[in-house]
Amino acid sequence: MPIPTLTLKSGHAIPVLGQGTWELGEPAGDRAAEIATLRAGVELGLSLIDTAEMYGHGRSERLVGEAIRGLRDSVYLVDKVLPSNASHAGTVKACERSMKALGVEQIDLYLLHWRGSHPLAETVQAFEQLQRAGKIGAWGVSNFDTDDMRELLQLGTPQVNQILYNPSRRGPEFDLMPLCAQAGVRIMAYSPIEQGRLLRHPALAQVAQRHQATVAQVALAWDIRGGDVVAIPKASTVAHVQDNARALDIRLTEADIALIDEAFAPPTHAQPLEMI
Repeated sequence: MPIPTLTLKSGHAIPVLGQGTWELGEPAGDRAAEIATLRAGVELGLSLIDTAEMYGHGRSERLVGEAIRGLRDSVYLVDKVLPSNASHAGTVKACERSMKALGVEQIDLYLLHWRGSHPLAETVQAFEQLQRAGKIGAWGVSNFDTDDMRELLQLGTPQVNQILYNPSRRGPEFDLMPLCAQAGVRIMAYSPIEQGRLLRHPALAQVAQRHQATVAQVALAWDIRGGDVVAIPKASTVAHVQDNARALDIRLTEADIALIDEAFAPPTHAQPLEMI
């Protein structure tokens, strides 16, 4: 079955379930297994791969580059520039370093990892320069709260805001996500299983039992339930990425959603955006 997709403001369709790479490529990891996992994920349709120059000081990018060799045309590649590098010239140089580490001629979506001290206008100008040069396909941000997003929208057209979002981190639903939806900015959810901390939650376990699924699959299904959020869980084994892909088969019922809402109440007021 084809993987459900959502369409960016640019018109590009991306899968609602992708692959994160935070902590992949570390010296203590199993490099061969991690590469096999990313390749298996692409074959399953989880063709969006997210990385960042910060992850392992470039080790994650190099791992991804090796994993997508021969598969580049099938992969939607997301990378991120560190705020400390996000001056106009620094952004361009960082992007070129990342392209070299990845072994690619273009990064499909390039994000500012979080807001730093460099003026947003400089970073946006650099993004637009990189886009005109064909070095990136589109740009966006990560970890931008509501006020930052309002300011950013005066400067350009971001495609994505990548944020911490899962059943236990619902603050963005109150104001940030509606603002992004109104502006056509898609939400990409990192740490959708709260780095494993949701796996023993009884409400999620009850829903999982109803669907003969795992808690992780239910958490992923919850994140992408509306068809307007992309979740990017990490996996380090082929079996794990196969389990993640099965979340696409789960259709949460109204009773499931009500039970999760009871356990993790939706926000009733604005809250600062949380980060990990």
